Amino acid sequence: MTDAVQERYARFARDEAPGRSALYAEWAAGVAGDEEVQRILFRIPETRRQPPLVFAVTRLLGVPLEPYARWRAFVLRNADEIVVECARRSLQTNEPLRLAALLPVLSEIEGPIALLEIGASAGLCLYPDRYSYRFVDEDGVLRAGLDPADDVSTVVLESRVTGPLPALRMPEVVWRAGIDLAPLDAADERDRRWLRGLVWPGEPGREERIEAALDIAAGDPPLLVEGDAGTHLAALASAAPPQATLVITTPGVLVHIPRVERTALIARISRMDARWITIDPPAVTDAWEPPVDADRWRGFVVALDGRVRAAADPLGRWWEWRPGLPADAS
Repeated sequence: MTDAVQERYARFARDEAPGRSALYAEWAAGVAGDEEVQRILFRIPETRRQPPLVFAVTRLLGVPLEPYARWRAFVLRNADEIVVECARRSLQTNEPLRLAALLPVLSEIEGPIALLEIGASAGLCLYPDRYSYRFVDEDGVLRAGLDPADDVSTVVLESRVTGPLPALRMPEVVWRAGIDLAPLDAADERDRRWLRGLVWPGEPGREERIEAALDIAAGDPPLLVEGDAGTHLAALASAAPPQATLVITTPGVLVHIPRVERTALIARISRMDARWITIDPPAVTDAWEPPVDADRWRGFVVALDGRVRAAADPLGRWWEWRPGLPADAS
């Protein structure tokens, strides 16, 4: 029965963690060869047993970032608590750096903007106007930079750009709201610990960036609604200021919604008086214009109203502006 756990963690250790987190690769490889730990993790619901989620839960509960033997001992001592906590948690990768890949698309939209995010977590991607941006080339040389009107932000988003650089401007955001199955409070220390724990060990600067973004969100909290987007989207959208352009964003969330519900949500958004921005895997929908060959596309798709605008790293670390390029280009 634990074969699924073994295979999942072996795949993570082999294909996903290398180059990003040596410690998570070690922990996952350890689980893949440890039947006793596999039996514990098998007790967690299948949709809540992803390696990054389980590892983040153990960190939330106090495990140190030390070799597998220490992590294993912690899991054996705290098995029941880990199973319960994993069952109530979900991956909430609230990475503000994604906005570096979305800023060129936001720059196309006339303001003022009412920003509504689906899958908002703590709302850190609702503050594109409060962060600073540094766009560099392959050699790290600055190509463009933008700052809020008042000063350089405490959150500086650096992203590598290949290809042409489109026109960029800071958006004028006058309203911020989000929907999430389990929204997080940027001012709550336990919620802050959870988001910090979702950062993989070995990702330099990311935890500090999220911490600074949490401070910004805590100082000016967005309107966050708990529940399903299909249930709450229309009511929340109606609360947006009528003089502002409503912009709905789905950064990295569509892949976590079952296909039937996902297709219905996309159709619902397309019927609304709103613009829609997403950054998601190419295979997540057939709605891209022009169509995208998921097998040949590099990274995620950044799109405006379903129209392809860029290829991007899932977390915004790099992007390539691609309007007019063949959609199946690698």
